[in-house]
Amino acid sequence: MGALATINLDLADELAQFYADPLGFVRFAYPWGEPGPLQAHAGPDEWQTALLGDLGKEVTARAFDGKTAADPVRMAVSSGHGIGKSTLVAWVVDWLMSTRPDCQGTITANTVAQLESKTWATIQKWTGLCITAPWFRCNASKMVRIGAEDRWFCTAQTCKEENSEAFAGQHAASSSSWYIFDEASAVPDKIFEVAEGGLTDGEPMIFLFGNPTRNTGKFYRVVFGSERHRWNQRSIDSRSSQLTNKRQIEEWIQDYGEDSDFVRVRVRGLAPTADELQYIDTGRIADAQARKVEALDDDPLIAGFDVSGGGSAWNVIRFRKGLDGNARPPIRIAGEHGRDRSVLIAKAAEVLRDSRPGYKVAAMFVDSAFGSPIVERLHTLGFDNAIEINFGGKSPDIHFANQRAWMWSQVKDWLLRGSIDTSEDLALGLAGPGFHINRSNQLVLESKQEMQKRGVASPDDADALALTFAAPVAPVSNDDIFPTQRYAPSADDWMK
Repeated sequence: MGALATINLDLADELAQFYADPLGFVRFAYPWGEPGPLQAHAGPDEWQTALLGDLGKEVTARAFDGKTAADPVRMAVSSGHGIGKSTLVAWVVDWLMSTRPDCQGTITANTVAQLESKTWATIQKWTGLCITAPWFRCNASKMVRIGAEDRWFCTAQTCKEENSEAFAGQHAASSSSWYIFDEASAVPDKIFEVAEGGLTDGEPMIFLFGNPTRNTGKFYRVVFGSERHRWNQRSIDSRSSQLTNKRQIEEWIQDYGEDSDFVRVRVRGLAPTADELQYIDTGRIADAQARKVEALDDDPLIAGFDVSGGGSAWNVIRFRKGLDGNARPPIRIAGEHGRDRSVLIAKAAEVLRDSRPGYKVAAMFVDSAFGSPIVERLHTLGFDNAIEINFGGKSPDIHFANQRAWMWSQVKDWLLRGSIDTSEDLALGLAGPGFHINRSNQLVLESKQEMQKRGVASPDDADALALTFAAPVAPVSNDDIFPTQRYAPSADDWMK
């Protein structure tokens, strides 16, 4: 027997003691404190230590004998950003591959970019640092035990539903069949269903990690819902980790609030209160519908005009006076009737011309996408208080990707104190759009086009309300509050 083979056997014998001790393996297998990338690091973070310890207890409790199938080890971690989830994934992969001959595993993530550039790249990095690195060959999508490539391996797989069959047929009756899901909240339920077929024999394991961006789906049910009793699950607050950027976290809390969905998901590791990735939750909408408020006398009456491009979308003008989002009944014109822009111009001019007490509009904000010609015509008619708003324009707040996202953030905050009518169109519109955070940590609101692709109606009434928050409007003057001349409608006045 050659020297190299002897070394490998000695190492294998030494690693056998870590079969049910992943924490011990991590402390043993990587060069902590030695010159190189781990010189300044003494070992796992506190939450990583606790999870690895629990994983060892789960393995010990099952006492797999190599023949009789054991119950699956099921572990899930919901957390905020930056706590080192991908690193822990890499440690678990190396532990399983190093201590379980002939094991087979599948690793996936919510997107191809996350899988390739984050999850799998981290696995490659830590495997290169591991004491068992010479045992394995790890390319762009597969890690294999050299000399046993056909039976001892793990692969990276995308989680698209059409790729679900890639998760089927994985079995290791005398070893471990295992699955790791990174950013599991966005993985389709179909993938989990297929993976369950690989947890029927041997010593199976499944691990779910992620930010809880949804409050439906498998990941939500596992950590917070109906399936949590079957899993070893936990939520990790980013503030408890030594690895996170505490200054950035404090900025998020200051900007969004401790109880905001943004902080719940990105910091506290808790599911959002809104459904799916819904930006405005239905509870907030229902409370605003039930609330009765009185506007101040000098609150300006503001109009928001969401102009349709035709088809099923509506042209909607909504009115807000301070906290009263029902200061005047909305005006709704079907999309097909608004193809003639003269109809919309006439209606907008009528609204702006009305000087009756309680009806005089201080400013009308108009969506520029289809409303730019309308604003131009209104200006020629002398209505300088008609203002064009570009939904895709620059936000006044760097935390929002564009003007529309910022206006909707104002609506969301306002709904905590304001009042709206019980219109189903408005309620469904407010609850419709989803959201995500882009790479610049800016909130991006789901567009109408994206909503229509997934079968959600265009939020025309909600966008009209959001337009009333487009810019500050000065309080009305005493002359407007106490007019000296009563309004006398003309014979052809549409609003009488």
